[in-house]
Amino acid sequence: MTEPRRDAPATRPSLALVAHDARKDDMVAFARAHEEKLSSYDLVATGTTGGRIMEACPSLKIERLKSGPLGGDQQIGAMIAEGRLQGLIFLVDPLSPMPHDVDVKALMRLALVYNIPMALNRATAEILLRSARLAGLATTSTTPEITPLV
Repeated sequence: MTEPRRDAPATRPSLALVAHDARKDDMVAFARAHEEKLSSYDLVATGTTGGRIMEACPSLKIERLKSGPLGGDQQIGAMIAEGRLQGLIFLVDPLSPMPHDVDVKALMRLALVYNIPMALNRATAEILLRSARLAGLATTSTTPEITPLV
């Protein structure tokens, strides 16, 4: 299977931020802890998550989309399919049923199909922020990460 076509990334890599309700506080804490690093990305987020991050980190510029259940997950999926995102941080709550679970699964499926880096918890999100690939650099097994987080 060949990898789907991806357009060249913008001058700054784009990163999507999504969090289920029970994980929004974690996403805000993550954004606060990594505000400086996140400022080097074009950020998009689903509505409520984006609003919470903007309140906590006013220096970050975030394109807010619709909330997840109202189509925000699908908007991010479209951006992935169009080659407009280089990464996805989706803090998932695996213990609560989601009424829009099919949209969540579709978003994850697109990230897999288009082979973009995706973090589903805070530990992998921190690794993702150090990723040379997310920064738009060519990677090899000897250059998997750059600029350690403080």
